[in-house]
Amino acid sequence: MHKIIYDTDPGVDDAMALLFLHRHPNIDLLGVTTVFGNASVDTTTRNALFLKREWNIPCPVARGASVTFDPSRKERPWPTYVHGHNGLGDVEVPATIDLPTDPRPAYQFIIDTVRANPGEVTLVAVGRMTNLALALKHDPEIAKLVKDVVIMGGNFYVPGNVTPVAEANIHGDPEAADAVLTASWKVVVVGLDVTAITTMSRSYLADMAKAGGPSVQLLSDLSQSYIDFYSHAVDDGMMVHDSCACVYVVAPELFDTIEGSVRVVCGGIADGQTIVKQNGRRFPPSEWDNLPSQIVCTGIRSKAVIDLIRDVILGKVNH
Repeated sequence: MHKIIYDTDPGVDDAMALLFLHRHPNIDLLGVTTVFGNASVDTTTRNALFLKREWNIPCPVARGASVTFDPSRKERPWPTYVHGHNGLGDVEVPATIDLPTDPRPAYQFIIDTVRANPGEVTLVAVGRMTNLALALKHDPEIAKLVKDVVIMGGNFYVPGNVTPVAEANIHGDPEAADAVLTASWKVVVVGLDVTAITTMSRSYLADMAKAGGPSVQLLSDLSQSYIDFYSHAVDDGMMVHDSCACVYVVAPELFDTIEGSVRVVCGGIADGQTIVKQNGRRFPPSEWDNLPSQIVCTGIRSKAVIDLIRDVILGKVNH
């Protein structure tokens, strides 16, 4: 069993990934931690509680960061044109959900859960990396106790999606991302190099909803405006960014990877750019030296990934 904490800012593709994690027979979802990004942390936490209720997800939800790791950074407007004003494609979501959150802030939930399960917890982070950076800041020792970290973020050999060089999750909190990528735990970076070519069509999702009943119909409903948003890049479908990171946990063989130290540009016109110094490449001394070697995804079997997402969500995958 993979013990997972899912750090997320729901978010449309975050919702699909959550249902995947909840329904995969080899995943033990220990908790959901929320972060600001696709909407305010109030909204993303409400959305996590809404999905927990609708999909009968038993794990706790812990509310996380509402501002960047470096609090002097200016907040940008929420990407309502991508995820809707309520973060879930503007489907009907109650203003409040009558479920409690865990009393601890997300970073403390991460610290406590990792310490209770040393060497066993995978952190899957698909929003800004703020909660993970805060957990490292408050308890640096957890880097040695986490099994591994899988993040959805970054771009290496393809353009960014919020600037020519930066991907949204990293661009939203570059200092946090740099702290996470240079810490002494093992990080797998699942970025736009693989997620931007992994798309699910509207009809494929509709067929899933038909087979999957009300829970999958909800997923389809909240994804419709997201698919509309992607009309500039995808032929009647959507990129399933966050689910790709979750698939890596259970099926890493569907990805091609390289390894090397990774840094994030903080400030200037390349703010949020992720840059890997691949192992074996020789350069003069630089800011990439003497850092942990991380795993960067550069290739993907997209159809196999999409089919696995479908099969898990429809309950067709056994232990």
